[in-house]
Amino acid sequence: MSSMVSSLDVPFQRLRELRGLLLRLHKILLHSEKTVYEQNYGSIRSHGEFFKLVLEDEWFSWLRPISQFIVEIDEALSAKEPVTLARVNELLNEAQTLLRPAEAGTIPEQRYYQAIQREPDVALMHAEVSRLLKQKR
Repeated sequence: MSSMVSSLDVPFQRLRELRGLLLRLHKILLHSEKTVYEQNYGSIRSHGEFFKLVLEDEWFSWLRPISQFIVEIDEALSAKEPVTLARVNELLNEAQTLLRPAEAGTIPEQRYYQAIQREPDVALMHAEVSRLLKQKR
């Protein structure tokens, strides 16, 4: 019986691990995009200005679904009702779709692809997330 319980815990543990990896990836992506933004538009003068840009400027819009997805995971993990295995698997599948780089794909896919190409830390985090998402369920 305990092996059945532990095998059911695996997807839940993967979701918790994914959340941590996504937080790290998101932070690296923000830093990378800030650097490119400043190369194009000049220095961002304060944390408040940067925060406002992240929330409102079109440049950073492709990162917002990642932010929202992290919140979605947090809500699922902290809900009063226990998160179901089906919901966990749905979130894991959604992560694969959300974090799909493509040189000739949608704008978010292209921007993610470009970030992976220019920033080794993004590439490393993408590899970690991909490894986690490819694990057997």
